[in-house]
This record gives sequence, structure tokens and C-alpha cells, in this order.
Amino acid sequence: MPEKTPLSAILDGAASPGCAKKDPILVADRVTRQFGGLTAVDVGHLEVPRGAITALIGPNGAGKTTLFNLLTGFDKPNTGRWTFDGASLAGVPAYRVARRGMVRTFQLTKALNGMTVIENMRLGAGRQPGENLFTGLVRPLWRQREAEITAQAETLLARFKLDTKRDDFAGSLSGGQRKLLEMARALMSEPTMIMLDEPMAGVNPALTQSLLEHILSLKDDGTTVLFVEHDMHMVNEIADWVVVMAEGRIVAEGAPGTVMSDPAVIDAYLGAHHDTDLGTVEGRLAVAEEMESEVVREEAEHEAEEAGVELPPAEPAAEEETR
Repeated sequence: MPEKTPLSAILDGAASPGCAKKDPILVADRVTRQFGGLTAVDVGHLEVPRGAITALIGPNGAGKTTLFNLLTGFDKPNTGRWTFDGASLAGVPAYRVARRGMVRTFQLTKALNGMTVIENMRLGAGRQPGENLFTGLVRPLWRQREAEITAQAETLLARFKLDTKRDDFAGSLSGGQRKLLEMARALMSEPTMIMLDEPMAGVNPALTQSLLEHILSLKDDGTTVLFVEHDMHMVNEIADWVVVMAEGRIVAEGAPGTVMSDPAVIDAYLGAHHDTDLGTVEGRLAVAEEMESEVVREEAEHEAEEAGVELPPAEPAAEEETR
């Protein structure tokens, strides 16, 4: 079991929804997002502790990915403000959010399939003079920086055991390898905080332990981690702090062991799965498989909103025969 950050280094008082942290890197206030008559996010106050691994969990449709999209500039809230490392990010576009040190990955990987792995990696680096139209025409002005970026990319590929895939097209990688590539590419910008949206979804079990180790190594490097996950075993194993969302709101916060036994969390998160044994692999898989569609649904709703198209309502979960 990896060493956890002590609660005394995280909390600045008692644990409760929206509680204060001793050294928060991200602070959000009154962040809301409506899609038509549906309130997808209604977060009164949230603080993410610096240098720790925080898990964001919740039931299907809780608004976790929508909150990620808002905080990282991929979507605009109806109300709210938030700061990262003391600077306001409200209204800041996604590319500038990343330049300020807060980057995110996606549940549906965003690798550029028609480009090689090393080319995907180079795209993630900042401070590239060759991106300027006029500078790009003069090779000596950007050659040295490109060599530095390539060396950094190759170091990260070796760390993520993707160096043998260096010149392969990203589209030829397995689902788990794409997850590794996206995480490695995010590190090219040397972020202060990384947000991982369901890093284990669709990953071959053989790569799960490798991903866990990489997430833990991020913390060892001093990077703050905020991740969305449905695998409670993983959350309990690596998270220092857990935030629980339900119906767009934060309903609980605390240490993993404490949160998992909170009646509000059991009611909101487990719901129909209250008889499921999450201590077994089969039980965790049963819950995870049903909830994996959350991000897909939320992204589809966001795209439909932009296109002015109304999606059909989600099918309700089947009722259990006995209660």
C-alpha cells in the first residue's frame, strides 16, 4: 500500500462537503451549468489540496466530467468563478489553462491517430518558437528547441514503456497504450496539476497496475492529481482524499475509508447496487460496466447542446426484482 498524505496536511478543520483545505491549489465557488432545464453541475464550494491525489467519484450522470470541462475551459458555466494557484481561470480558454499548468486527459482518448507516437508527444510541449508563422520558416531559430522537446518526449516514452512504439501510428496502439500515451503527452507541458478522466476505463487488466504506478509517480514528482474513477478498489488504494458528487452537487468529502462508509455516499453512489459486494472483482466490474457510459452520455449531451439537437432521455436502470 503506497504511503498516503496525512489528513493533518490536507484538512483545515472538519471534513464536510466543500470543506477548507490547508493549501488548496484549486478553489471553485458557485459553479453551475444548465443544459436546458437540467442542472448538470451545482457546486457551491470546492477546494483541491495541493500535492495530493484526489478522487472525484459519484453515480452515473453526477456531473463529474462536466465539472472537468468547466474547470479546464472546454465548456462555459452559467455562473461561478474559480482560481488555480491563486490566479482566476474563469473565462480562460482551454489552451491558456494548460499553459498555466493545469492539464487534463479524456475518458475517450484524444490521440491523433494519423500521426506517430513521437509526433503526438511533441505536440504536447509548450514554448515552441516554430509555431510562429515567420519563425517557423527559419529552421535555426527553432531547431534547438525541437531537439530539447524530442529528448524530453523520448524520456517520457521510456518511462511509460512506449519507447518501442516511438515511430508507430497512434491509431495502431491498444486502448491501454493510448491511455498511457495521453498521460505521457500531458506531462510534456510539465503541469503543476493533472486531471485524469477515468484513466482505467477500457484498459486491459494487464496495464492497470502500470497505470496505477504512473499516477502514484506523478504525486512523487510533486504534481497534484485529480481523477474521476468508478473502481472503488483503485480509489481506496491510491487516493489521499475523495470528493463525492451526486446530481451535480458535492455531497461528501473525506478520506477513502471514511467516505465509503458514509450513509449519504452509500445512498447516492451505490443506490441500486447496495447488495453488490464491492470487495470482489466481479462486484466492482458489475458496477463499473454500468457506469462507464456516464462520460459518453455527458459528452454527447454537450455536443448536442452546441448543435441545438435534443437527445432522447437516457434509459432508466432496470429495477431489481427484490429489495
